[in-house]
Amino acid sequence: MQKSRIVSLFLALSFAAVVSAQTLRPDSEKQLARDIYKQFIEIQSGFTTGATTPVAEAAAARLKAAGFADSDIFLGGASPKKSNLVVRYHGTGKRKPLLLLAHIDVVEARRDDWSMNPFQLIEKDGYFYGRGTGDDKAQAAIWIANLIQYKKEGFVPDRDLIVALTADEEGGGPFNGVDWLLKNHRDLIDAEFALNEGGWGEIVDGKHVANYLQVSEKYVMNFRFEVRNKGGHSSLPVKDNAIYHLAGALMRLSDFGFPLKTNEVTAAYFRRMGELSNGPEKQDLLKVANGSQEAMQLVAAIAPAYNSVLRTTCVATMLEGGHAMNALPQLAAALVNCRVMPEDSPQYIEETLKKVIADDQVSIKSVGDFERGPSSPLRPDVLDAATRVTSRMWPGVAVVPNMVMGATDGRMLRASGIPCYGIQGIFIDRNDVRFHGRDERIPVQSFYEGQAFLYDLVKQLSGAK
Repeated sequence: MQKSRIVSLFLALSFAAVVSAQTLRPDSEKQLARDIYKQFIEIQSGFTTGATTPVAEAAAARLKAAGFADSDIFLGGASPKKSNLVVRYHGTGKRKPLLLLAHIDVVEARRDDWSMNPFQLIEKDGYFYGRGTGDDKAQAAIWIANLIQYKKEGFVPDRDLIVALTADEEGGGPFNGVDWLLKNHRDLIDAEFALNEGGWGEIVDGKHVANYLQVSEKYVMNFRFEVRNKGGHSSLPVKDNAIYHLAGALMRLSDFGFPLKTNEVTAAYFRRMGELSNGPEKQDLLKVANGSQEAMQLVAAIAPAYNSVLRTTCVATMLEGGHAMNALPQLAAALVNCRVMPEDSPQYIEETLKKVIADDQVSIKSVGDFERGPSSPLRPDVLDAATRVTSRMWPGVAVVPNMVMGATDGRMLRASGIPCYGIQGIFIDRNDVRFHGRDERIPVQSFYEGQAFLYDLVKQLSGAK
């Protein structure tokens, strides 16, 4: 590299560091957020091997130490291990409350699968590592740290601010915190609208590209593929083998793709991403917005995220089978997890899977409940506030409404009449999304940027301009 290029790069990086430092919160606030983050990460709150109650209690202790009254803090849930925390910060009441939501449960993580302890916050090479660093304990810690700061400042919003840290978004079922609160304590979380996970910032080739505002999402269906067989002695093998039937079914599933398509939200998303792009994919993104199937094929191959936004997906996630090393299997089964486009019906998904599998030895049964929710209306005040803060922190970066390819508790709020918007201001690399996977991480800088972004966003939505 030539000397002039080295000098130019150094100056560019130095300028970026100065700009970023000017937008972040003071060191004392950053330290508080980090301390809460560390505390939350290091409490094991997986669905089966942990509990959310200790996280909720830790948050409550922080709030009480900061001067929040016991009467404004609620702890409770569907079981003693699955507590949620709800805290209310009182404003003037001029407008209905704003709900700030995050879940404090995490996907299970085994030490043997990770290169480090998943339940220890480790800062290394510019990243925070640990289960839940991205999904969703960063936002949970930020909500609590920022609420404590508002109180310290004496900030008086024109609406109550409600922070809800909830149980079992990942596990769901009867212990889901948002569902339980809506059914049992709706008054605690009733709000004009909510901010939640589901919208993050995207980095491509080291550049901040877009800050997403999630207004809709896929819904989840789970299916059990099961083959039962009379079995027998392994010394007398036959082709009618339960494991072989299941393996064939899963191979056919892996080769199948649901139709590529857009809806109102995703068409607008791809149009905006095309307008923002300076890369070779620019024209294809714009063509996707106009319904080109050829362009959809090309764009779906660029990144798993694009593929998932353009179609329903179904993937095998768990296996079981056999009962002895020297016996033909009497049972082989798989759990297939589907992330379904909002407009695709459950009946269509199940019927399509049966056609794809094409084996009457493989039974396909829906497992558990599923819930579809409407999209949230694109509120001008939310979009405008998010755009103002984004433009100040990351000049040239646009706020882009999107449909998240996963699922969040926002769908339950939307279904109950509380619009929900996923936005975090936490930027991650498009090709390094490790949520639910090994060595989950987010950039250290992104955590502190998210803290500053959400601090200002909430203030702008609550009377401070």
